[in-house]
Amino acid sequence: MSEAFYVRDGDCFLPTELTRGPWDPDSQHAGPPAALIGRALERCEPPTGAQVARVTLEILRPIPLAARLSVEASVVRPGRSVELLEARLLDGERELVRARAWRLRTQAVALPSDLPEEHAPPGPEQGREVAFFPTGQEAGYHTAMEVRFVAGAYRENGPATAWMRMRHPLVAGEEPSPLTRVLVAADSGNGVSGVLDYRKYLFVNTDLSVHLHRPPAGEWVCLDAVTYPTPDGIGLSDTALLDERGRIGRAAQTLLVRPRGEESA
Repeated sequence: MSEAFYVRDGDCFLPTELTRGPWDPDSQHAGPPAALIGRALERCEPPTGAQVARVTLEILRPIPLAARLSVEASVVRPGRSVELLEARLLDGERELVRARAWRLRTQAVALPSDLPEEHAPPGPEQGREVAFFPTGQEAGYHTAMEVRFVAGAYRENGPATAWMRMRHPLVAGEEPSPLTRVLVAADSGNGVSGVLDYRKYLFVNTDLSVHLHRPPAGEWVCLDAVTYPTPDGIGLSDTALLDERGRIGRAAQTLLVRPRGEESA
């Protein structure tokens, strides 16, 4: 069993079986690549006292398990308070994911004392582990992440609230950052809250947008998720992101909804 989602090979990253997704045994779950992009964005000309407040990833094609990945990141709109960053995930010359992010400088601001208080859901210690969708694979994203549901379950159609944390580092030998902990989990909104029978339908996301007003504290990230499919074959997954103190942000995914065997790129 691998000990990390990715292993460094020079300037590139080699995926391990822990990145394997549930739809295709030869493709990665989008969570680990999203986190790998987040890692690059954080390290791109990092200023003092700034954080990524929004990142949007466009998933251009399936991300192969047998890939040699590289990440390019740059500041395309510098600023004293707000910066726009771009990143690309590549397999050789082939672009797999394109991302843009806003990075904001932090500053102490005196706020009124009567603002609404944050409310956290029941904690992970009150959750339960439930069986993942059968994938036919012994190792993958489904074994690399610890998941505890406090409402709903993988194979219970409808909204769900699930706590998630990484069992392994993103990159071998590195401690995951708060941003990578969020991004590796946030892409699971449509998985935890699916409303269609996964044996009959695919509901694959074409993108992922994550807004964060503060980074998570601790290892656990909570997804309070709802999925909305339509008869037109398009859906939306809407996910509140929380830690054990309360709300930290929101994630959204555009979904391609198809009967199994009839999907198209």
